[in-house]
Amino acid sequence: MIDKKRGRLTLPSEANFYDETCEMLEKLGADAIRDSDGTYLPDEIKDIEGVDIYTNFFPTRGHNEFAETVPFERSRFFLISDFVTATSDITKIDFLKGYYKKQLIADYDYDPKKWWQVIDRSTGEVVDPSNWEIDKEKDIVSVKTIPYHVYTVNFLAYGIWDPVQMYNHITNDWGDEVAHHIPFDVRYEKSSEFVEKNLEKWLEENPKTNVVRFTTFFYQFSLFFNEDAKEKYVDWFGYSNSVSPEAMIAFEKEYGYRLTSEDFVDQGFYNSNYRIPSKKYLDYIDFQQRFVSNKAKKLVDLVHKYGKKAIMFLGDHWIGTEPYGKYFKNIGLDGVVGSVGDGATLRIISDIDVPMTEGRFLPYFFPDEFYEGNDPSIEAKDNWVKARRALLRNPLDRIGYGGYLSLAYKFPKFIDYITKVADEFREIYDISSKAKPYKACKVAILNSWGSIRTWGAYVVAHGKWFKLAYSYSGIIEALSGMDMDVKFINFEDVKKGIDKDIDVIINAGDAYTAFSGGENFLDPEVLANIRKFVYEGGGFIGIGEPSAYQHQGRFFQLADVLGVDVEKGFSQGFDRYFTQETKDHFITKDLKEYKYGEEKPNVYAINEKTQILKYENNEVYMAANDYGKGRSFYAMGLSYSLENTRLLKRAIHYVSHKEDILEKYFAKDIRLEVTAYPEISKYCVINNSNEKVKSIVYDGDKNAHEIEIDAGEIIWFEE
Repeated sequence: MIDKKRGRLTLPSEANFYDETCEMLEKLGADAIRDSDGTYLPDEIKDIEGVDIYTNFFPTRGHNEFAETVPFERSRFFLISDFVTATSDITKIDFLKGYYKKQLIADYDYDPKKWWQVIDRSTGEVVDPSNWEIDKEKDIVSVKTIPYHVYTVNFLAYGIWDPVQMYNHITNDWGDEVAHHIPFDVRYEKSSEFVEKNLEKWLEENPKTNVVRFTTFFYQFSLFFNEDAKEKYVDWFGYSNSVSPEAMIAFEKEYGYRLTSEDFVDQGFYNSNYRIPSKKYLDYIDFQQRFVSNKAKKLVDLVHKYGKKAIMFLGDHWIGTEPYGKYFKNIGLDGVVGSVGDGATLRIISDIDVPMTEGRFLPYFFPDEFYEGNDPSIEAKDNWVKARRALLRNPLDRIGYGGYLSLAYKFPKFIDYITKVADEFREIYDISSKAKPYKACKVAILNSWGSIRTWGAYVVAHGKWFKLAYSYSGIIEALSGMDMDVKFINFEDVKKGIDKDIDVIINAGDAYTAFSGGENFLDPEVLANIRKFVYEGGGFIGIGEPSAYQHQGRFFQLADVLGVDVEKGFSQGFDRYFTQETKDHFITKDLKEYKYGEEKPNVYAINEKTQILKYENNEVYMAANDYGKGRSFYAMGLSYSLENTRLLKRAIHYVSHKEDILEKYFAKDIRLEVTAYPEISKYCVINNSNEKVKSIVYDGDKNAHEIEIDAGEIIWFEE
């Protein structure tokens, strides 16, 4: 039975909910209260003894009285029009078509002839500004065109409604009673001065606030809506909404070259997380992170001056404050809080080097989940079970919830469940914070981003599912709670030399994306260093289209390491004789159903030495290969499932030659996982399923124990 303890839990509250708030604080053992977007905390709630008061602060939105006085300093971004095929010598392009005009308008204050670009997408050439004109009344660009060439307009737009407040506004049906927040840009003098003075004024007026929760700082991640107010484009790591001519002018002074709209529009891809970043884009990210960290530090210093703590929400306006960037520590934050959608997003938060990390668990107390007839505890259970396995690897310091407590209060079954979650979390923290968990191997994820996107690989928007991403996101989710030491490296790291303590390198992604690596695999130094690493005894795992780039007769540039390549239609005249499956292989021993995600067709074994582990439809789905003293494993995809988590664990042990320690802290049943803390002689078994399970579990000496564990439960053992 878990001992009831208080603390490490933040609950939302709101006006006219005092008695119920006190009841929930006592029931769940919470020690902090927060407001949410759309709520506020009255003094009677702020005066509750024994709890900290978290209060949201929005530096660059929610201040319309100021924003309306500086229309020139509103936030800006470069956008691309629809692709339009010319059928005559003059083509008219309605460049705002498809965008939500309550979110943005064209910016004509900066000379469009200097800052906009019309591009012939058939040739890639920029059309001379003398060959196009703008009708500013109708937002139409008229272009002298070559018939049947395709054209676009890169245009500068003002943001006139903050996209996150817009989302919350529409979701909660706030109507005309709640004003549309106008975002503004601290690159401009008046806005920069206002943010600091306004914060100091706010700090003086809020003496009962203990913790200032910045949501977040200055620049919203890329989020544009279509004419129906639905998401048109989203990238949680995107910098599109941080661009302004002012920033570009400052960039040119520092770097010696000028950026253009196309450097941000990027053919309409907006430098997405999946694009291999150009040097210009990486320079801009570095430039903007330094600027944001310096500005944010001034705000944090102000908070500290008033004797309060400053924490940052990892979301909304967080661009420039990426916590694994080079300048994040300079801000001096006391903590980071973020939304926990699964194990990977928990590790994004818990691995940040700050004094306090806090996870906001799901569901958010909003009416889209809390309505009559629905059971929000279903999502809560799924969220907790996914996150818990990662929590055991590196615990958060706190957990919490957000939204309207008055909504959640109407669902007693849900309240009972999150009470159990809170108690279980405190027990996990008490144990896991005292010692490091057992780690069987060190695994490096290789992609174009490396450490700056630690645990963020394959993420485009927090909690979003993408057809071409889930085949790979399962790798990160599986590793988030696995007994592995995980790091993230890029191709420059490989060129400098692969660390001796790395056991296995994983390269996974679609061809030509940032995560597979694309043109980086044309670098002989990259290829030679990886080959040497494996040949001398290291392990390599490739998922999807690893090392893919059609070059010199190969599609997989590491085909020799992997033992497989892809038929792209150029060599169909060659017979493929190597089709026999290897039965009873160590890697596939526990596998019954392989959920690969999206198919990668026409993979074939390059020679008789390749061990084909799964062969269907005249294609290799999985294979293993010996390469010198090392080994490799290839899989078509690895969407998240309990079976695939076990498959990946076995593959890591196999390619690293550590099969002999697989059954150290190990459960026979794939629905169970074991996390151990050898320094304090404790280990636990968690049930990641909705079923009661009987299984053999092995301790640190590989001694077998038979256990029975309820659905979703955790059991602790002493060694």
